[in-house]
Amino acid sequence: MQKFTGIITDRGSKYAVSGGPVQSRDDVKAFLATLTRNKKFAKATHNTWAAILPDGPAKGDDGEAGAGMVIVRMLEREGLHGHIIVVTRWFGGVKLGGDRFRRVQDSVTHYLTNAKGLKQEARDVKT
Repeated sequence: MQKFTGIITDRGSKYAVSGGPVQSRDDVKAFLATLTRNKKFAKATHNTWAAILPDGPAKGDDGEAGAGMVIVRMLEREGLHGHIIVVTRWFGGVKLGGDRFRRVQDSVTHYLTNAKGLKQEARDVKT
């Protein structure tokens, strides 16, 4: 599991992004359980996630309606299968409106740019 915390702050809301390899819905559940064992992530307002699994895309908005699909689209564009990305938000008291989707995109982009071994992992899963 790779985590990047404190990557974005917007009107008081703070964002983190995490990710790692998964191959099934059970792997997704285990990943989310491991992430939320950390009190900081358990107390987050939203842990929005998505993964492209062998049986198709899976996503969870966790109250941030539509955010999971934003992550799915970015994973599909990247061709990244068998990997979960979780965007975590701690609400700062001001609604972000449509900007919340931009922050999700920014968080996923940060992960895709900075995660170690990601490009090789994506190639390994496809072959």
